[in-house]
Amino acid sequence: MKRRKLVLAGAAWLAIAAGAPAIAQEADPHAGHATAPAGSDPAPPPTPAADPHAGHAMPAQPDAAEPTADPHAGHAMPEAPAPEPASGVAEAAADPHAGHVEPSASAPPETGPHGGHAMSGAPAGDVGAMPVADAPAGTDLPAGDAPPPPVPTASAADAVYGAEAMHMGRHHLAEFHGGQKLYRVMLDTAEAQLREGRDGFAWDAEAWYGGDLDRLWLKSDGEGAIGGSIEKAEVQALYSRALDPYFNLQGGVRYDVRPDPSRAYAVIGIEGLAPGFFEVEGALFLSNEGEVMARIEGSYDQRITQRLILQPQAELNFAAQDSPEIGVGSGLSDAEIGLRLRYDVRREFAPYVGVQYRRAFGETRRMLQSQGEDAGGWSFLTGIRAWF
Repeated sequence: MKRRKLVLAGAAWLAIAAGAPAIAQEADPHAGHATAPAGSDPAPPPTPAADPHAGHAMPAQPDAAEPTADPHAGHAMPEAPAPEPASGVAEAAADPHAGHVEPSASAPPETGPHGGHAMSGAPAGDVGAMPVADAPAGTDLPAGDAPPPPVPTASAADAVYGAEAMHMGRHHLAEFHGGQKLYRVMLDTAEAQLREGRDGFAWDAEAWYGGDLDRLWLKSDGEGAIGGSIEKAEVQALYSRALDPYFNLQGGVRYDVRPDPSRAYAVIGIEGLAPGFFEVEGALFLSNEGEVMARIEGSYDQRITQRLILQPQAELNFAAQDSPEIGVGSGLSDAEIGLRLRYDVRREFAPYVGVQYRRAFGETRRMLQSQGEDAGGWSFLTGIRAWF
């Protein structure tokens, strides 16, 4: 009986001795977790969230690179052995992940924002190809019934504001900004011709009215003897149309008051500013008697100062036939050259002095000599030039 008590007492002491380390050890935070035994299959991964493109058919794709596996996938963590207890001192805390099973990681392949969408008409693997629309285009479309666009005009504003309103606007714009109607009266020469034997006088005047393109011209020139009658006098009425910024085409009529018998002519000519600032004028005349004549004139203003100007001038007259009634022979009938020096007291008024030489040629010269008149000679000139 005593022996039996000793055995029970020893067993109780062993039980107390074995439980003492467990009481002294710190509580394991993962106590109660199931630790998979070594070699067992890993736990399945958690179910992923629903893919918004789930169910979309994807074309065959080339094999994607296999994702890198987790180096700890499938490793089974063996049960950690219980630490040796120290007398009265708790051992350090065990690894908090000790015994956990790390499942195998399988990362899903990366896809674009349209992953899972079916691309119709595209070959497998060509995700950039777009489908071809099977719809009519170009000449396959049916004929439309839209009205035709408005006919274009010279001014695009006509389509917006109306042609009538814009015509009035352009009229006022031209009138106040360069398209005004202007006029000028020019007394180019009004002079006395002092020469040996008989002194004379001469004039050359013109006037015009109009705009930049269209003008009406009046011209007159003539000569006579001082103290005598007018020997030659003509008047022209011409319509002038600008050809370019420098030349005008002119046409109209000419009437010779003197000599007697008088003549009427149809006129066509050109006048303008030639290169080098030479003022030139040429005209062709057809009389009511069928006579054809021509005239060429030219002059140049050489400024010596701002007010002192030297002007050389020349004139040639031609006839296609002899006209004894008016004292004109065929060919070059007469010519004159002159040199005038004027001083602009004002731009509108300038007195001048000069010299001039005139000579008749051919049959015209013989006609003048037969009548006892001078066929040519020098003249000293004095006169005025004015305009307004």
